[in-house]
Amino acid sequence: MLTATEGFARDEQVYDITIIGGGPTGLFAAFYCGMRDATCKIIDSLPQLGGQLIELYPEKYIYDVGGFPKVRARDLVEQLKEQAFQYNPKVHLNEKVIGLTKREDGIFELTTDKGVHYSKAVIICAGIGMFTPRPLPAEGAEAFVGRGISYYIDDLEKFRGKRTLVVGGGDTAVDFALMLEGVASQVTLIHRRDQFRAHEETVKRLFASSVDVKTFVELKAVSGDEWLRRATLVHNRTKETWEVEVDAIVSGLGFSASLGPMQEWGLHIENNEIVVNTRMETNIPGVYAAGDIVTYPGKVKLIATGFGEAPTAVNNAKTYIDPTAKLSPGHSSNRKE
Repeated sequence: MLTATEGFARDEQVYDITIIGGGPTGLFAAFYCGMRDATCKIIDSLPQLGGQLIELYPEKYIYDVGGFPKVRARDLVEQLKEQAFQYNPKVHLNEKVIGLTKREDGIFELTTDKGVHYSKAVIICAGIGMFTPRPLPAEGAEAFVGRGISYYIDDLEKFRGKRTLVVGGGDTAVDFALMLEGVASQVTLIHRRDQFRAHEETVKRLFASSVDVKTFVELKAVSGDEWLRRATLVHNRTKETWEVEVDAIVSGLGFSASLGPMQEWGLHIENNEIVVNTRMETNIPGVYAAGDIVTYPGKVKLIATGFGEAPTAVNNAKTYIDPTAKLSPGHSSNRKE
C-alpha cells in the first residue's frame, strides 16, 4: 500500500467526508454533505468537474433526470456545481487517488499522485472508473484520430456542414447520430446488427429522423490525405464492400473501464463494480460508494439513481462519524434559510 513520500503535499486538515470523483453523483453528494453540515472535499483525476458528461458528452441531451424534460449535459453539470458550491467544498482536480488506508485512530489516509489527504469517511463516486474508448476496428483508423475521426463530441460546431458517419448501435452511437442531425450536412449510422442496445424511445427517434441507418454494415477501412476523406464499408452478410466519401467519423463503440488502483484497496469487487448494501456501505467500515461504480441486487445505472444513492451514502457516513446524529435529517424543504 502506498504511503506519503517526500515531495508530496499534505493537506493536514481532517475532513468529515472525502468524495472520490466529481461527476454528477459526486457533486450531488458534496451538496448533501453541506446539508448535513459535514466538511467535504472532492478529489478527481480529470481536469474539470462533471465526469464523463463533460469529458465525453458535453453537448448531449440527458432525458432521465427528474424535473428536466431534457437538459444538455454541460448545463446539468453547471447547475450541480452551483448547487454544491453553496457549501464551499474543497476541490482537487487533476489528482488521482492511488492508495487508501485506515489508520489505527480510524482516520482514512488517501494518497494521490500529488499529495496526502485525511478524512473521517470516504464516498467513492468514480463513475465507471478509468475509461478509454474502444478503438475502431478499421484499417487506417488510428492515423486519422483527430484528423476526421473522433471518439466523443465536445463541440457540435466542429461537424457543421460535414458528411458524418457514426459507428455503433448502443446509446452512445444513437445519441451521437441524433445530436448531429441538423448540424452535419448528412448523418449515416452503421451498425453490425439489426438490434440496437439503446433505449427503445431513442431508437424510435432515430428511425423517425433523417439519419440514414444501415444495419449489418461495418467499417472496414478509412483513407485520406492530411484529413479523412473516404470510408470503406462492408455488409457482413452479403460481403459486399463499397466506398463512401466522408468528412468525419464518430465512434460510438463505447469505452472499456477499469477500477485501476481501487482494486488494491481491499474492497469487495464483482465484475469491475464495488459491492455495497442498502446503506451504500462497502465492506470497509467508513467507506461508502454511489453511482455507476456500485452494484447491488436490482441496481439500475442512471444518473437519477446516483442522485438517490448519494444522500443515502452521506446520511449513513454522517452517523458513522457521529453516532448521535440522526440518520434522516428531514426534508430539504424544511431547511431554514
